[in-house]
Amino acid sequence: MPTEITLVSAFLVGLLGSTHCLGMCGGIVGALTLGLHDDIRRSPVRLFPYLAAYNLGRIASYAVAGAVVGLLSAQILRVAPPEQARLAAKIITGGFMIALGLYLAGWWPGLAALERLGGKLWTRIEPLGRRFLPVNHPLKALALGLVWGWLPCGLVYSALAWSLATGDAMRGATLMLAFGLGTLPMLFAMGAAARWLGQVTRLPWVRRGAGILILLFGVYTLAAPGGHAGHGGGHASHDHSAHQPMQ
Repeated sequence: MPTEITLVSAFLVGLLGSTHCLGMCGGIVGALTLGLHDDIRRSPVRLFPYLAAYNLGRIASYAVAGAVVGLLSAQILRVAPPEQARLAAKIITGGFMIALGLYLAGWWPGLAALERLGGKLWTRIEPLGRRFLPVNHPLKALALGLVWGWLPCGLVYSALAWSLATGDAMRGATLMLAFGLGTLPMLFAMGAAARWLGQVTRLPWVRRGAGILILLFGVYTLAAPGGHAGHGGGHASHDHSAHQPMQ
């Protein structure tokens, strides 16, 4: 699919998948505000810089991870046969989207095992975040977001699998940026809106609906003709095609 549609799709995956975020990251946002004075917590205007800084750091971490994965896939494409590499990336991307959809809908907990595996790395990273608690300045919120952006999460892992198909560091970072922006509305909600969203996202039909939509997107990814989503799926006719990025 064209780059613009890919980025919109990544945003929608982040938006739909963020029904999972309030349960995992909502507590972190709560911890973020614990060190703030009551008059800051009760004022959306004064609280805004802290939430903005935290989410900026979190999304920046996603973009960095996307760039690393995109760079890795670019190196693989240099040595792997182009068609086989594109097919493998397509299967990985579609497979992770389907797994994420099943996970969000509550029909298959497979990604929970991947989150537990990522938790082993997280035990080494998490102490860094504690250095910035209590958060009493927006810069501390930014630093905390940069650390907590690496929290093991099946939703993020699925988006990173998609970044693997880009074959380019910049494209991988841009895709993860679009994904991160999709998660922003859910995690940026404050006060009554946050409580209302928390209640809504706990409704089984909401989670299942989001899961089904992402699952269908994964099926479409697998079924779509061609492996080169960013350039119409044409077949490679020259050796240098191995160096071209994918979407």
